[in-house]
Amino acid sequence: MELLAALEQQLHTLDTAGLRRRRRIADTACHAHMRVDGREIIGFASNDYLGLAAHPRLVEALAEGAARYGAGSGGSHLLGGHSRAHAQAEEDLAAFSGGFSSAPRALFFSTGYMANLAVISALADRDATIFSDALNHASLIDGARLSRATVQVYPHLDLHSLEQQLNACTSATKLIVSDGVFSMDGDLAPIAALVALAERHHAWLVIDDAHGFGVLGQGRGIVQQAAVRSSNLIYIGTLGKAAGVAGAFAIAHETLIEWLVQRARPYIFTTAAPPAVAYAVSASLALIASAEGDTRRQRLALSIARVREILKRTPWQAIDSHTAIQPLVIGGNQATLALAHAIDAQGLWVPAIRPPTVPLGSSRLRISLSAAHTDADLERLDAALHSVSELAA
Repeated sequence: MELLAALEQQLHTLDTAGLRRRRRIADTACHAHMRVDGREIIGFASNDYLGLAAHPRLVEALAEGAARYGAGSGGSHLLGGHSRAHAQAEEDLAAFSGGFSSAPRALFFSTGYMANLAVISALADRDATIFSDALNHASLIDGARLSRATVQVYPHLDLHSLEQQLNACTSATKLIVSDGVFSMDGDLAPIAALVALAERHHAWLVIDDAHGFGVLGQGRGIVQQAAVRSSNLIYIGTLGKAAGVAGAFAIAHETLIEWLVQRARPYIFTTAAPPAVAYAVSASLALIASAEGDTRRQRLALSIARVREILKRTPWQAIDSHTAIQPLVIGGNQATLALAHAIDAQGLWVPAIRPPTVPLGSSRLRISLSAAHTDADLERLDAALHSVSELAA
């Protein structure tokens, strides 16, 4: 009971600080218009940037994959769980977004978190040095910790500081690790400059493009948008966001991918994702590359431009993001929660993001846009923000 009492006290401390997280229950498929906790809402919370999560073609592909391959994989990829659907998805991923490396090969993972843990811990050990952007995602940070390498954090997007750290490093193995699109600010990593630094200092460059894949570079991601090629580059993408399905992948030179198969513990020692998921991924890639995918990206771009103007009219700090992630910095935890609750009362789900996800004092509303949002949805968002700004004045 003393152990439980200690946890209860810590939970109370989270409540007092406005930091306790609470789950909400979606009663319908992920979409711009959903029923959540029994209420109809307009959702600005998901990462379904192209509005594909409930696309009939992907729903059909998932069902067809389950009919062909069953509900589960039955084992790890190296012990019976690697299906034809997984193999095909890897071939499709490499062909779709692997043009930045000679002899590209893809490796399928169950989640993006697992992909980052696997890649970093397989490439770095106690004798390596990892250079990590200060605003990297938690999975990249945890991957660095798992590797037991020396970690040097450089200020966000500060390539001058990064180069100074690289110049002073004597480790034989060096990894530069960065998000492609930063998940809380929506800004972009300077991919071409990072590639140049990696090649000049004989370092690996790991790019986690969770929020860029499917949207940037005609859907092929931030590396394709930057038009760079390098055998030093390892590209990681997530399939549960813009792609609308689940899982993740790493693409790199075939030699590096083979090394991951042999040495990446989070890949080796886990059950493979259901083959039906991989089957649906192949259908998603075809959709992303199609004319419909182009239309959805164009629609999303228009919504981004519209919301940027809406946020500039509020009394709070709008971060300069040209991506589907549109943050509005409020500051304090309780004030941010109060605004989120007030907006929710008007039928819009705009989540409050607080520490430790963002730095202390920078709690924010994080507005995530989708190609499925209509002009009317954005008008509702504009009206709700205007209404709560009057309450806060």
